[in-house]
Amino acid sequence: MDRKSAARYLRVSPGTLAVWDCTKRYDLKPIKVGRSVRYRRSDLDKFLEERLCS
Repeated sequence: MDRKSAARYLRVSPGTLAVWDCTKRYDLKPIKVGRSVRYRRSDLDKFLEERLCS
């Protein structure tokens, strides 16, 4: 999933997601493909699950 789609899935802005990746605030395990960044849905689901439980 690209950054824009991942941001929509998490209900944050693409800019917020970019900052999280840059500062490593959350480990969403972004995958670089050339100049673009991709995310696995399973990693995003895990992130959401961790946030709901705590």
